[in-house]
Order: sequence, then C-alpha cells, then structure tokens
Amino acid sequence: MARVYVSIGSNIDREKHVRGALDELAEIFGELRQSRIYETTAVGFSGDPFYNLVVGLETEQSPQQVAAVLNGIEDAHGRDRSAGKFSSRTLDLDLLLYDDLVLDEEGLHLPRKEITRYAFVLRPLAEIAGDAKHPLTGFRFASIWDQFDPTAQPMWPVESD
Repeated sequence: MARVYVSIGSNIDREKHVRGALDELAEIFGELRQSRIYETTAVGFSGDPFYNLVVGLETEQSPQQVAAVLNGIEDAHGRDRSAGKFSSRTLDLDLLLYDDLVLDEEGLHLPRKEITRYAFVLRPLAEIAGDAKHPLTGFRFASIWDQFDPTAQPMWPVESD
C-alpha cells in the first residue's frame, strides 16, 4: 500500500465542496488522515478566500490512477479548467506525494513543487506528516515548515462546529 497525500482547496461554496471531496475520498480510499482546515487569501489573483487542507490515505492504485480519481471528483464538483491556474474554483485536488516517488511526466509531477512554495500546502502537510521526509531534499516536512515565513502567506484555522 502506498501512503499518499492530497491537498484540497476551494473558494466557491467552500463548505459544500470540501465536505463533498472528503466524503468521496473516504468512500473510494477508506480512512483519511485529515489536517485542520485553513482559510487563506487567494494567491496569484484577486478572489474570494480559500479553504485549504491536506489528507493522507493509503492505496494500491498507481499514481496515475489516483490522479484520475482526483480529476473525476473535481469534475463532479463542476471544476472549470478553462479559467487557468490562478482562478477561483469549486474544488482543487492535487496529488502531493505518493510514498517517496519522484515522477515527472506530462500532467503528473511528484513531489508537487507547491509543497515548498505555499504555506496553505506545507502547513497542513506538516501537521499530519511532520516526520515524513521530502523525497528530493530529505528534510522533514515539520522542519521545512519551521523554516517557512508564515507571514508571507497569512492563513488561519477554520473553527469547526
């Protein structure tokens, strides 16, 4: 079984789409390890704030199969891919890590570069996989987060009901 980490983001009807993604991922993959949900400002464009989190799961599916499942869930939630990378979205599911696999093929890059670039990916990943190591740098995700400037990309936990 491969240990996989997936980032989840939404800034359109956030509660509905995040909850739906969590339910669908659990139905397909079983038990999820979930970070807190964080609210963040849009990065790279002007838009409504996002909800972001990371989940860990185990699967026997290949990375390509997992990526296809994630794309299918996005599509089922009305994801509009015509607007470009930096735009509002109903749901954004990104395969961050697949064990310690390093992969660079069209449409699938592991580990995702966003891990070390964006607080809204790194902080929740470090929260649930702090002792895991980045496949390229060998540094623990908790250590990478400790070196990150959190003021550069403000974010705050969403209070659960």
